[in-house]
Amino acid sequence: MSNYDWRQFCVRINVNAPAERIYRCWSTREGMEFWFLRFCEYKAPDGRLRAGNEPVGKDDSYTWRWHGWSDDTTEFGRILDCNGRDFLKFSFGNAGDCSMRIRFEQQQHIVELLQENIPDTDEGKRVWHLGCKTGWTFYLANLKSLLEGGIDLRNKDVNLQQMLNS
Repeated sequence: MSNYDWRQFCVRINVNAPAERIYRCWSTREGMEFWFLRFCEYKAPDGRLRAGNEPVGKDDSYTWRWHGWSDDTTEFGRILDCNGRDFLKFSFGNAGDCSMRIRFEQQQHIVELLQENIPDTDEGKRVWHLGCKTGWTFYLANLKSLLEGGIDLRNKDVNLQQMLNS
């Protein structure tokens, strides 16, 4: 494994839903809280809080909190780029940058998450490469589950720790 690139990974999943709906799940507060977060806040560069269904814009800032975690676990970051259709890139703290792209392959929508610029350190490999890859794999499966069948797989009980689904 000496030639394995610990600085990035890519996870992909097919989702049977319109691209517009998938994109809204990533680009709005309501969308992110639907499948990923218990709390999402987007602020425009002028400091204005975006409405629940208002799409993010480039240079917006965000505050995120997850189910199963206390408020001590809060992520702050910035939207680095977005096109309003099928691409969104954001900073992800010390874990690097993430890009979400919706592709159309074999008559299916594919959601692709690339996390890159992960520090090539023991902590980066363990916490941000392995840990984030596991987390993104679960959350993309939850996005698919909710959009295709309406079942939310997230653990919402902060008392249940070390769970795959939180």
